[in-house]
Amino acid sequence: MSRLISVSRENRFIESISAVVVKGNWNQLLRPQVASCLSSTTIEKLSSNASLDLHSCWAFYEWAEKIPGYKHSLQYTWSTIHVLTKSKHFRVAQKLVEKTALKNLLSSPTVLNALFAAYDDPELNSQILSWLVIYYANSKMTHDAILVFEHMKIHRIQPHLHACSVLLNSLVKTRSIAIMWKMYKNMLKLGAVPNLHVYNVLINGCCKSGDVEKAEELWNEIEEKGIVPDIFTYNSMISLYVRKGKHYEALSVQDRMEKAGVAPDIVTYNSLIFGYCREGKMQEALRLFGELKSVSPNIVTYTTLIDGYCRANDLEEAFRLRHVIEAKGISPGVVTYNSILRKLCELGRIRDANKILHEMSEKQLEPDNITCNTLINAYCKIGDMTSASRVKDKMLDGGLKLDQFTYKALIHGFCKTMKIDSAKEMLLEMLNAGFVPSSSTYSWIVDSYCSQNNEEAIERLHSELGESGVIVDISVYRALIKCLCKKNRIECAKRIFDCMEKKGIKGDSVVYTSLAFAYFKEGKTRVASEMLDEMYKRRLNVTLKIYRYFSASNSGENKILGLFWDHLLRRDLISKNVYKHMQELT
Repeated sequence: MSRLISVSRENRFIESISAVVVKGNWNQLLRPQVASCLSSTTIEKLSSNASLDLHSCWAFYEWAEKIPGYKHSLQYTWSTIHVLTKSKHFRVAQKLVEKTALKNLLSSPTVLNALFAAYDDPELNSQILSWLVIYYANSKMTHDAILVFEHMKIHRIQPHLHACSVLLNSLVKTRSIAIMWKMYKNMLKLGAVPNLHVYNVLINGCCKSGDVEKAEELWNEIEEKGIVPDIFTYNSMISLYVRKGKHYEALSVQDRMEKAGVAPDIVTYNSLIFGYCREGKMQEALRLFGELKSVSPNIVTYTTLIDGYCRANDLEEAFRLRHVIEAKGISPGVVTYNSILRKLCELGRIRDANKILHEMSEKQLEPDNITCNTLINAYCKIGDMTSASRVKDKMLDGGLKLDQFTYKALIHGFCKTMKIDSAKEMLLEMLNAGFVPSSSTYSWIVDSYCSQNNEEAIERLHSELGESGVIVDISVYRALIKCLCKKNRIECAKRIFDCMEKKGIKGDSVVYTSLAFAYFKEGKTRVASEMLDEMYKRRLNVTLKIYRYFSASNSGENKILGLFWDHLLRRDLISKNVYKHMQELT
């Protein structure tokens, strides 16, 4: 009863001051006896009861927002967004959507369901949610953009094509290509008809993943639908073909674009020049460079040629071209210097490489990870771990983070100089940084211990990693067992295998195949057979990837390896389909 009286009083209060709102005398609402009764609910009802025109409605919303201590309710804001959108004030509505998304977790399914419960206009909902997808995608909040899109999918709300292309593009930028295809399929199910912008984003995704076949499928779709490709479409296809070593196909695309009346730009020529330089065809690259008439070469063009000269072992020409571009007023960038630096390090000219580094410093060019990794790798190769560590420290002081290449080079260097404890420290740092070391990384440490005939240290390694807080999973055991089997340290490998099993970690196909082949090679067929029996019981099979690995790492033992594969085939551990591919590869 008391609640009804309270509501009645609130309604009478709203009615009494509605006239003030209509007349525009809003500052009267700030009088103490009135302001004390204002809330987000009363403000919203005032706006509704006063029957304001659109301009006054929006002005009142903005005015109320500035009242000290007052905050609009999310429902009122959403209502205002709908009013603005319905009245086709798209720019103002979109800005309000973005402002609201910045302050509130709008991507939450619970919030979205609550906000859209009162609105069943599919067209308005499509527009507003599309803005929301665009905002999140452009703000690098891809997960939130996907949540909003999933809401649209559940409620069968068709997204605008611009929102589709922006979301897909954000996924391409983060190389989330599998998710990109999933989102694209969902867009099609919702009735979205892709345009050229969407196709361009998809083809760019194919470039990132190196998927020529899929890119060609999309190209055929574009042609079948009568969509006219633009310069971006052509350049993406050329870039993809070049990076996959299909230079003839790249030139064919260039020919098609010129016949279609689309003039190649500097991006087109840079891709083609890069293809020639990468293949060491410097004469063809220079011929194409000489054909640049309607477009001007840029730093990418010159850097590509300099890198080409370095690949062709012509450092003299690389230095000459660098001086030429400097005379033209074009400053070489870090990428340009990295090409020269890499070649100098390859040739063992570390002193000259340091001169290049000093020159970069004088020009206030900050080294990047590639610069530092190149130098670290060069020092590690010659066993100068003091200098390698010094570069690593400077790298960290400069705000750069060590990546997997840095760790790999340092571990290899420390193992090469028999500083195994330092190598283990680097391995721990690498694992704690979230990187997964390759088998070769573990093999360097195993090789170092094997050269000291110290199997106990190898067997302690996985325990030491665990004690240091590293999660020792199957990948660590797999790498150690593989390395030991390759070194014919089978008993040590078996002890690590037994320890792994005791900890409840089950071996995979690689582990069992490695141990079985090691025993088979040693003539211990009974033990090998036991391993294969266990493999069969656990329904583990040899994949084509495993076959390729063993074929590459045991290339000098083809005869016994062939007998081993035949043995596995008879035991049904190799499927007929995999065996067929194996035969094609031999």
